[in-house]
Amino acid sequence: MTAPSITLTRLDVQRLERLIDSLDETLPGVIALQTELDRADTLVGHDEVPADVVTMNSRVHCREEGSGKDYHLTLVYPKDANADEGKVSILAPVGSALLGLKVGQHIDWPAPGGKTLKLTLLEVESQPANGGAFPE
Repeated sequence: MTAPSITLTRLDVQRLERLIDSLDETLPGVIALQTELDRADTLVGHDEVPADVVTMNSRVHCREEGSGKDYHLTLVYPKDANADEGKVSILAPVGSALLGLKVGQHIDWPAPGGKTLKLTLLEVESQPANGGAFPE
């Protein structure tokens, strides 16, 4: 499957590049994140990002197509990750895959045990980049 086109904010890219610079670049999550940043086809200001695009600290509603199970996830920096609260680190496979997605797009989510799940982004429930809040 070809990865969908993605839109990122300049602010997210700057902060995520700083994060990458502070980590061991050989870690799998760092490599995946850098790959996502490199393939962004559109960069916009934080005040120009469409409301249906996933940015850092966005809360999203997605569905796993095979089971029909719904997930409500918040994309966060590693220090804020908390699986019990649905806060997914940008360095987790699903975290870097969600960044920049638009409602209606699909991603492949590598699940434990070698399975790949197909997730569809149904809604961006909240997006701090659009609301003026920019927690780092």
